[in-house]
Amino acid sequence: MITVTGTIEKREVGIGAWALVTDQGSVYELRNPPKILCPSQQRVKVTGTIRNDVMSLAMIGEILEVDSFEWA
Repeated sequence: MITVTGTIEKREVGIGAWALVTDQGSVYELRNPPKILCPSQQRVKVTGTIRNDVMSLAMIGEILEVDSFEWA
């Protein structure tokens, strides 16, 4: 489990992907994020699991499955 803080972004790759861009500049692709989390440019603190066992067509960063979040 990791906890990261950053900004939600919609990445226009293929059919689109939701990303979390951290304050340090790292990018995580959000896997099945809750709908309430999806509007772009929201600041959030996300706790989740890095999924090394799944692949993505977007290939924008490590895949982060959201376990919980709070507004930052």
